[in-house]
Amino acid sequence: MANTPDDLKYTKDHEWVRSTGKSVVRVGITDHAQRQLGDIVFVELPKKGDRLEGSEPFGSVESVKSVSELYMPLSGTIATVNEDLNDEPERVNDDPYEDGWMIEVTIADQSALNGLLTAAEYRDYISAESAD
Repeated sequence: MANTPDDLKYTKDHEWVRSTGKSVVRVGITDHAQRQLGDIVFVELPKKGDRLEGSEPFGSVESVKSVSELYMPLSGTIATVNEDLNDEPERVNDDPYEDGWMIEVTIADQSALNGLLTAAEYRDYISAESAD
């Protein structure tokens, strides 16, 4: 079973969200997603200052198997991009919840976090998805 930390929020698009401060969240893809993708060889991320809406694509990951879009879990402005992924995209495979994080987003509405899945809900979702 994929690692699904209880202190994070999740999306059905397999992104995770960690609140890092008053209105900033850190975003990456889940352990489940990186396992499905296989070895990640390239990560394309937005520019700092880009404003994106929730569910809008913010970048992509390329693996040896395929290219997959990444989707904004919440509306906001890109505050920071993990530049280390330019040279070491394998960090997403090695440590998706720490060194493999992708972006930090300044969000306007903290309550929007309540619309995301809890770890238990995400585990149920991927179990149901795998059963299909």
